[in-house]
Amino acid sequence: MSTSAAQSAELRLVVLGRTGAGKRSAVSSILGLHEPPQQGADAAAVQECSKHRGGAAGRQVAVVSSPAWFGSGCDPEERRRHISSFIALSSPGPHVFLLCVPVNQPADGEANALDVLEKLFGPSAVSANTIVLFTHTEELGEDEQLEAYLATWRKDLRELVERCGDRYHTLETRSGEAEEGNAVEELLEKVEQALSVSGTQHCSCPLYQEAEERVRERQVEIVRRRRGGDQVAPTDSHPEENVTEEEMEAVREEAERSVGDLEVDVDSIFPSSPASSAPSFLWGLWEKLTGWMRWLPKMLRREALLGALVGLFVGGPYGGMMGAAVGSVATEVGRRRTQKSK
Repeated sequence: MSTSAAQSAELRLVVLGRTGAGKRSAVSSILGLHEPPQQGADAAAVQECSKHRGGAAGRQVAVVSSPAWFGSGCDPEERRRHISSFIALSSPGPHVFLLCVPVNQPADGEANALDVLEKLFGPSAVSANTIVLFTHTEELGEDEQLEAYLATWRKDLRELVERCGDRYHTLETRSGEAEEGNAVEELLEKVEQALSVSGTQHCSCPLYQEAEERVRERQVEIVRRRRGGDQVAPTDSHPEENVTEEEMEAVREEAERSVGDLEVDVDSIFPSSPASSAPSFLWGLWEKLTGWMRWLPKMLRREALLGALVGLFVGGPYGGMMGAAVGSVATEVGRRRTQKSK
């Protein structure tokens, strides 16, 4: 099979998300992998872009996973390297970006990630080629459905979904491997549907065009080097002459990994400015609140969290009193609903 034919028959998915968002689990679920968590020295590999190929729901799939390069704490040069790497590995362009979003955390970081994707690849990369992949759904109540949770409690997550053309999914199930296989099949159907609606084969933009040109050049160089021939000259207008597509395909992955930094204007996309203490402060409070919530009975979690958030954002003594009142009222309403349902 030629390179172009192989690429057209393969779905390319790029998995993005913050550290701890469940990217490894998503990759394993899609490809049916059963790998133990990496520890010790092997854990460093998690901080590099990776690419896995395999079969999923009757389709050939390539899944590229990238570290959290869109966070404010990422070093600029490391960020440039990660961006260049995942672009080269998913060249000539992914069919979709899968943005892993934990349902139990604020979505401000993921909103920033969508902003960056738009700046890198254009607005259609988000509106037409991104699916929100919700993770950590085990934090929901046993009888609580994801759709109801989003509609009732999480405006921030709903806004993410709306920006992505109302496309979202989860691979996490409570009924074993059979249901997980159905979840993967449904995800790939949503990928196909997104491509059908947009009318495009895959995400394409100048950055991906540059990456594909570099990959093709490296393929020719590697093939000629293995033959013992000369390197490709800069003035060679037909570098791929006398190189078969089969030879090109055999060294494709090596060429993708050897592509250097692309022309990514990291400085303009991620301007250096004094970091505000407010986001980190609120993030710390959120972690404390959600950690505390795990110790409460499930029936009381949501109501107590609602009251705590009201007190947090109103602030001051009035905020504390208002939060306590809201939490008490919500708890009482929840109890009455539970009693009526019995």
